[in-house]
Amino acid sequence: QVQLIESGGGLVQAGDSLRLSCVASGRTASDYAMGWFRQAPGKEREFVASISWGGRTTNYAESVKGRFTISRDNAKNTVYLQMNSLKPEDTAVYSCAAGRVAVTRPSGFLYWGQGTQVNVAS
Repeated sequence: QVQLIESGGGLVQAGDSLRLSCVASGRTASDYAMGWFRQAPGKEREFVASISWGGRTTNYAESVKGRFTISRDNAKNTVYLQMNSLKPEDTAVYSCAAGRVAVTRPSGFLYWGQGTQVNVAS
């Protein structure tokens, strides 16, 4: 079992930056690939980024490439999402997830956090 707790969300202006954190606890948490997903009101859950357990492989949604960076510190059991040049369309609840492989589909992840709200004002 892996527990995930996100933090770092908030209200920012367009063009600003935020860094989200996700702390994992439980057995062998650092052995899992990690992902970030987001869901805006009335929309489906959307893949944002994922990273392999060792950090060598990363994947990004086209909409965030060049603006967002996923990273992890296994010594701290923490995965980060650095979000730069934020846009109003980035407004959503951001959730982290843990799975065996760094894929892009939600069904590929086993454990989910509760999410943190990100609001980007224009």
